[in-house]
Amino acid sequence: MTERHFIPKPYSANVESGTFSWSSPSNIALVKYWGKKKNQIPENPSISFTLNQCKTITKLSFSKKDLSTALKATDDFSFEVFLDGQKSDAFKPKIQTFFERVEVYLPFLKSYHFKIETENTFPHSSGIASSASGMSALALCLMSVEQRLLGGVEASGIEMTDDYFNKKASFLARLGSGSACRSLEGPLVVWGEHGSVEGSSDLFGVKYPYKVHDHFKNYQDTILLVDKGEKQVSSTVGHNLMHGHPFAQERFKQANKNISEIKSILETGDLDAFVKLVESEALTLHAMMMTSMPYFILMKPNTLQIINKIWAYRNETGSKVCFTLDAGANVHVLYPENEAENVLKFIKNELVAYCQNGHYICDVIGLGAENIL
Repeated sequence: MTERHFIPKPYSANVESGTFSWSSPSNIALVKYWGKKKNQIPENPSISFTLNQCKTITKLSFSKKDLSTALKATDDFSFEVFLDGQKSDAFKPKIQTFFERVEVYLPFLKSYHFKIETENTFPHSSGIASSASGMSALALCLMSVEQRLLGGVEASGIEMTDDYFNKKASFLARLGSGSACRSLEGPLVVWGEHGSVEGSSDLFGVKYPYKVHDHFKNYQDTILLVDKGEKQVSSTVGHNLMHGHPFAQERFKQANKNISEIKSILETGDLDAFVKLVESEALTLHAMMMTSMPYFILMKPNTLQIINKIWAYRNETGSKVCFTLDAGANVHVLYPENEAENVLKFIKNELVAYCQNGHYICDVIGLGAENIL
């Protein structure tokens, strides 16, 4: 599919107003995406676990603009944003940019006024990136509007199947936040074209289509909140620093190789190989940040303390617990379901002390977004 497949036919239905609500989870990449081309295209493919508990719930209410001011009605986007019931103008620039990027694919946007009400199931100040869950939830709401405008039949000459709906929603979400395209489905999603993953695309995320060993079913993710402050460096700035990075091309080759390797790991259930690949990916991500120009370090001393504690516990017990990191200080502790009781004891006894205010979140791998209205 190409971008033109997401440009709709003229809308057939007259819809004055309505409301849709979706919940969409965050996700945690196993093979990381870091570096992007124009139009939110990734420099390398990535694969992620979809989370279950850490999600954004978005309610989108829309009403057609006053026809008596038709010229003005098509002049600009009209929307208001509420976070946890409070009006939040801080998010308006990001939504404005998103609407500008997707207008050609959602030509109804300037014909309506939108009220966007959003809330997270995790604390807003937790340090967990909410852009993936937030943008995917909004994209799904907008797709529900378009589905109604099209009468639920066809988009750009393509039948409005669930598959097309999800692909276009993922495509739109990507234009809001790259990793958001991986939050619509689960438990594993691939984003970025790769020869060994059938159907993979740079334009949208696809549900991982191959056999997954029982070891990886109901995988656990406990998120240790080391630093709940705002990011020191935005993801956009971080991605842009890969342009001209001395190690960028080798990193992109490494990520492509790791996508091939993790496919075999997921099929055979090789937990030792999984641990090595996932931790290497996490540390490589931060190595790229530390060797960019300008350079930056997002890990905190407590991040390193936690990593060393995990390594020691694994050596002492033979556990298959491992860690991964996003572009921040927090630590995602990953482990099989059959180790949950022991690993949680270890976390409470030895790792919680390194969390800000002792805060952590227990999550599990989930199946993606849900239409809740």
